[in-house]
Amino acid sequence: MLCGRDAERTKALAVEFGVGSVTLDPAELCADNDVDAVTICTPNNMHGRHALLALAHGKHVFCEKPLALTVDEATAMVAAARKRNVVHQVGFTFRHLLGVQELQRRVSKGDIGEPVVLRVHHQYFDGVKDREDIRWQHRLDAAGGGVLRDSGSHLLDLARVILGPVEAVKAELGCGGRPGVETDDIATVRLRYETGVRAECFASRLVAATQPNYVEVLGTRSALHAHISRGGFDTLRRFDKGAWHDVRLPHDASGEKFPALHRMMHSFVDACLEGQLDKSAASFDDGLAVQRIIDAAERAARTREWVTLPTPS
Repeated sequence: MLCGRDAERTKALAVEFGVGSVTLDPAELCADNDVDAVTICTPNNMHGRHALLALAHGKHVFCEKPLALTVDEATAMVAAARKRNVVHQVGFTFRHLLGVQELQRRVSKGDIGEPVVLRVHHQYFDGVKDREDIRWQHRLDAAGGGVLRDSGSHLLDLARVILGPVEAVKAELGCGGRPGVETDDIATVRLRYETGVRAECFASRLVAATQPNYVEVLGTRSALHAHISRGGFDTLRRFDKGAWHDVRLPHDASGEKFPALHRMMHSFVDACLEGQLDKSAASFDDGLAVQRIIDAAERAARTREWVTLPTPS
């Protein structure tokens, strides 16, 4: 069953993908006994409402990022998912890039020595907006924030996955002054880890990327650099003897248009069939951890000070 807000668009999508029935009522979808799992691709301000509805009916849930609008809402979603003992996953696609996975493995085994700095960079062109072109992503009530919550949430997740829990956050958020755009267009977030390692995450939706976006970790002996995308670029390089060298990845690192996206969705389907999420995928707990960093970053941008993250209970 496919659920949407616009009857004609929902019917057209159902025909395109061979879905047998449609509804405009999320409650009807969640009450359907033939539905085992629900994917939530709605605006950010609906994630919590729809996830809690699906969880109340015992459905497995895949939710787009960011998990929620607030930390409290994300906490409630995690609690509900644990109570129902169902599969719960967040759409952090970059985790499923083979280059990123190999980078993470090599960092954890000490391939580059002790990590010193992590950098993640992601930018794209959102277009020059007239007021009639404003989408929900540009409205504060619907999105909760801008590029920090959109592509920035991916970057913050990678920073956690690769180097572990974040201790403190400092951030700057900027708006391009486009008419009617209420949310941030540029986000620079600095992270400090308990180990003393630093990271910088930069996200912008004002400038088209001139080269593939990336995550890079510099260590005391070497460095690793992986491209990040939904799969159009999936590579890894290692710095050795004064030059960058390609690291061989499995053959399916490229070929399909969006292999990382496909692997992520397959991981959710497999988890629903097996009753357990793969360790490489992001759970609601990971979504909550990123939500805490987003909250701290937004407070840090207002105060222009480092904000210490609370220790998770």
